[in-house]
Amino acid sequence: MNIKAFAAALALATAFASPALADTWAVDHDNSTLGFEVPQGGKTLSGTFESWSASIDFDPQAPEDALITVEIDTGSALTGNGQYDGMLETSDWFAVKEFGSADFTTDNVLVLDDGSYKADGLLTIKAVTLPIELNFTLDIDGDTAHAVGTATLDRKEYNLGPAVNADTVGETVTVLLDLTAMR
Repeated sequence: MNIKAFAAALALATAFASPALADTWAVDHDNSTLGFEVPQGGKTLSGTFESWSASIDFDPQAPEDALITVEIDTGSALTGNGQYDGMLETSDWFAVKEFGSADFTTDNVLVLDDGSYKADGLLTIKAVTLPIELNFTLDIDGDTAHAVGTATLDRKEYNLGPAVNADTVGETVTVLLDLTAMR
């Protein structure tokens, strides 16, 4: 084999061996929500984060190469109850003046047997970083993607309401994602 043929073969092999280039997706905030639910006094307290941003590099053919980061403005948490909303900003809960954001970054995204996905990542709230799983479904139609998912966390592990009894506010918080994005 001459040097030119070898170089061409090497270039071709390298091109096919390289990881797939992920698509970059932009969140459609008008059609997306990031929220939470927690048991509170025998009922469910629901809320949303009104301000958050996401960077999504995802190729459905190579989900393991995905890079997803989310920054959540913790001061934007709203429950529809002014008393609760004011409490969420205090040092007992999100400590918004000291820790204005919560951050999520994926480590790995897997396709599950049922066709849904699991994103393993790290969630940081109040300078506490812990692993978390986000389970989601994903539908892609042309250049529009729709993901619906949930993750659960123990609020006390993140020092959220550490003195509040679990009978008053449950310790398990469910994070809810309903996201529409465009490539």
